[in-house]
Amino acid sequence: MNGLLFLSIVCVLIAAGALAWALRERSRAAHAELKMRLMAEQGELVRAQLTQSATNVAEELLRRNEEAVRNREQLAQARLEAQLKPVAESLQKFQEQVTAVEKQRAEEQGGLKEQISQMLAASAATQDEARKLSAALRRGAGVQGRWGEQTLRNVLEAAGLSGRFDFEEQASTDTEEGRRRPDVVVKMPGGGVFVIDAKCSLNAFLELQDAADEAARDLIGLRHVQSVRSHTQGLSAKAYWDQFDNSPDFVAMFVPLDSALAAALDRAPDLMTEAMDRRVVIVTPSTLFALCKAVAYGWRVEEQAANARKIADLGRELYKRIAVMGAHAGSVGKALETAVSKYNQFVGSLETQVLTQARRFEDLKVDHEGRDVPSLEALEAAVRPLAKLSADEPVPPVRLHAGE
Repeated sequence: MNGLLFLSIVCVLIAAGALAWALRERSRAAHAELKMRLMAEQGELVRAQLTQSATNVAEELLRRNEEAVRNREQLAQARLEAQLKPVAESLQKFQEQVTAVEKQRAEEQGGLKEQISQMLAASAATQDEARKLSAALRRGAGVQGRWGEQTLRNVLEAAGLSGRFDFEEQASTDTEEGRRRPDVVVKMPGGGVFVIDAKCSLNAFLELQDAADEAARDLIGLRHVQSVRSHTQGLSAKAYWDQFDNSPDFVAMFVPLDSALAAALDRAPDLMTEAMDRRVVIVTPSTLFALCKAVAYGWRVEEQAANARKIADLGRELYKRIAVMGAHAGSVGKALETAVSKYNQFVGSLETQVLTQARRFEDLKVDHEGRDVPSLEALEAAVRPLAKLSADEPVPPVRLHAGE
């Protein structure tokens, strides 16, 4: 009986110890499970913090980089606009100069036929008025002289020459023989001048118009030829070409009526040759108009050449400004290259310093809820250089000709 009681007590004690051991192991397992769970939660929190930190750093760096690039772009845009403004003004001036020159050339070419028609009309009108003027011209040499000078002035102005600018009337010169006063001194481009004399006597020619018979006409005609020849000799003796610098070696003798010169040439065909041998060129309103028209054309060509030089200057200035603008564009390209280089350095640092540590959580089988760390690619695109324009290149020579 005592043995059974002892055995029962031992069994109870063993059962109580087993129960206590079981309860202790269960508590230890629960504590270990709780510890594992806390470690897992802490690992997830650390991984999330690392990912969030890397993302925030990348976003902050990208944002700063974008702001820097945007500021550079705005600064480059402002500089470019400042450079383009004078270029636009130069282009406007250049266009206005070209338009003015082209308009002037077109007007001159278009008005050539009209001016020739005016010349023919003036010649015809001179022929019609010759008989009407004969009565007035018979009053004396003074009337003839004033009429000849007025006719000469009209021809010069009709040819496009302007008084006091393109020709000078009654210009006096001092010579060894005394002071002389040519009727008109015509100025030519380049500083040259030539003299025109309008004092040819028409008395014999006027008498020729009223001759009663052929014998009288022949006699008066010879006297008219002698009058023209004598005046030619007198002009040759004055040697006006020696009294002016840059003057051609001739003097123009103006006969105000084409018919008067024709009447003299009918009886002395060699009269023109004799005059030219004495350095005297006999001209009438028709031939003098053509001669002075050539002079006026020379003045226009010189003016167009001056405009062409201005256009060339504008072109050179425009080229210089475009070269400066190209240099600024190159600076913008270099800034973009620097920004791309900095971005690539950031990507390399992120890949080697941060993401390698973050990816170790994958090796530890940490639950990342399907979120992978993205991989960043380096930028390989390069900025295209300005190869055809450089501010250091010499300005090419510009050659423009009048009329082009």
